[in-house]
Amino acid sequence: MDASLPRRLVTEAVGTGLLILFGPGSVVAALAVGQGTLDYAGLGMIALSFGLVVALIIYAFGSTSGSHINPAVTLALASTRRFPWREVAPYVVAQLVGAVLGGLLIVAAFGRASVDVSNAGAVSFGAGVGYPRAILAEALATYLLMLTIMALAVDKRAPAGWAGLMIGLSVTCLVLVFGPLTGAAVNPARAFGPFAASALVGGDVPWSQLPAYVVGSVLGALVAAVSYDLLARPRAAEAVTGAEAEPAQGTQGDIVGRRAGEQDREPSAATSEAGGRRRHGERPR
Repeated sequence: MDASLPRRLVTEAVGTGLLILFGPGSVVAALAVGQGTLDYAGLGMIALSFGLVVALIIYAFGSTSGSHINPAVTLALASTRRFPWREVAPYVVAQLVGAVLGGLLIVAAFGRASVDVSNAGAVSFGAGVGYPRAILAEALATYLLMLTIMALAVDKRAPAGWAGLMIGLSVTCLVLVFGPLTGAAVNPARAFGPFAASALVGGDVPWSQLPAYVVGSVLGALVAAVSYDLLARPRAAEAVTGAEAEPAQGTQGDIVGRRAGEQDREPSAATSEAGGRRRHGERPR
C-alpha cells in the first residue's frame, strides 16, 4: 500500500463508522424487533451482521489503509514492528472519530429510543460479570480476532483472498461465545463510539466499564500477535522466500506511506528496451 496518510485516515474513519453503523446498529434493530428483549437467536443475527460488515470493510479498504478499524489491532501491529509508531496516534484518532459518527448515525436512523433502550447498541457487562471476568472475556475474544488477522492478513504464506471472509467469521464466532458476557466489543472504538454518541444526546452511559474493554482488547491483541510470531514464525518464512513470497492479503502486509502528490517513477528506457527484448526472445545487450 502506498496511499497517502490523509487518505488512509479517512478510510479508517469511514470503515470504523460503517462497523459501528452495521454492528451496534444490528443490536438496536434486534431489540426493536424483539420489543426490548434479546434471545440467543437475535444474538446470532447480530453476530452475523458484525462478521459480514467486517469482511466487506476489509475487502473494500484493506488495500488502502489495512482496514485496522480497531485501535487494539493498530497497537498490536506496531508492537510487532508491522506498522510505524508515528502513525499509531493518527490512526487511533481517526478510528475513534469514525466510531462516534457511526454511533450518531444510529441515533439519527432509529431515534431517541435507540439511546433509551441500549445506548445506541453499546456494550455492557452481563448479569453477574465483574471487572476481572469482563477483562478476561474481552482478552480471549480479541485473541481469536488478532490471531486470525495475523494468520490470514499478515502472514505472507496465507492463501490469497480469504482474509476478509475468515476475519469476519472470527468476529461472528467470538460474538456468539462472549456476547452474553460483555457484548464482545474486542475493539476500544466499538465500545467508545456508541457510548460517546449516546452521551452527546443525553444518554445514561456506563463510562466506568469502558476501561475493561480497552484493557481487555489491547491485552488480547498483543498476546495474540506476539504468540503468533513465536509459534508460527512468519518472519522466518519471509526470510526464506524473500522477494518471491506471495503478498499478504487483507491488510496487505506492512503499510508504506507516501507523500501526497508523489508519483511512481516511470521505468527507464534501458529497462523498457531490455524487457521488450526478453518478451521477443532476444538477449538484452
